[in-house]
Amino acid sequence: MKNFALIGVGGYIAPRHMKAIKDTGNNLVAAVDKNDSVGIMDSYFPQTNFFTEFERFDRHVEKLRRENAGKEVSYVSICSPNYLHDAHIRFALRTDADAICEKPLVLNPWNIDALQEIERESGKKVNTILQLRLHQSIVNLKKKVTEQIKKDSSTVFDVDLTYLTSRGRWYHISWKGDEGKSGGVATNIGVHFFDMLTYVFGAVQKNICHIRSNDVAAGYLELKHARIRWFLSVNSEYLPEVAKENNQTTYRSITVDGEAFEFSGGFTDLHTRSYEEILKGHGFGLDSVRNCIQIVHDFRNLEPSGLIGDYHPFCQTV
Repeated sequence: MKNFALIGVGGYIAPRHMKAIKDTGNNLVAAVDKNDSVGIMDSYFPQTNFFTEFERFDRHVEKLRRENAGKEVSYVSICSPNYLHDAHIRFALRTDADAICEKPLVLNPWNIDALQEIERESGKKVNTILQLRLHQSIVNLKKKVTEQIKKDSSTVFDVDLTYLTSRGRWYHISWKGDEGKSGGVATNIGVHFFDMLTYVFGAVQKNICHIRSNDVAAGYLELKHARIRWFLSVNSEYLPEVAKENNQTTYRSITVDGEAFEFSGGFTDLHTRSYEEILKGHGFGLDSVRNCIQIVHDFRNLEPSGLIGDYHPFCQTV
């Protein structure tokens, strides 16, 4: 049994991490969040020491490391706001623990280089949650694409990615609506898709921004083996009619050469699967995230071109 600490236990994604810690037979000994609406912990680890001040949490984790042989924290799980990930990963490594961090791991590519240095110094590892790589449909797609490329190395697929997940007014008031803290829509809700696409279709050749606003991000990506039109939004107004008719607040679609690629289900246990791989030493490390972090960083700094070139059809609704 390994001891875990969790930063950001009051956040949306934290219950999946607590479930993964419990499902893998481990223990959560310390957790911190500036908000104290964390009753969900009772469903997983009611005996966990909880803190609302990071300084007291830091002190507790340090005491466990120095004074309680066998009770020290082996892993720090990080579910805090995006802009704090870098600092919290550094905290994990300084306390002689491996880090397990939600996506996006960091906001800028140079943060990866600095963390690699600290990783070497500490001898500890930074792991990130890239659960789409473990999704069976994605595994099957990568296998199919790899086989096709082996037959013809010049193969280039045409891909459309569409993802809308409705968010209320709170979203824009929270840190998620602040581009400096979240990285914007493309980073906040899209980074794991960009990771998956580069994982399947290869390295980036071209990155174009068509629309970038507080509720929409859309662009064109050219990868080694794919031409990708993509559209992401948190605004329910842009949901397609089929979603509105069925009272759906989320719409997710990927087509490959005009054929719909189904991956709407199968997400339930992917955090647990991620933890299982990390505990075996097979987690996705810093180099794994370099492509997707570079994509969202570059997109954030591109001048939007408007509806020019090969843009996603949903752009016309904005």
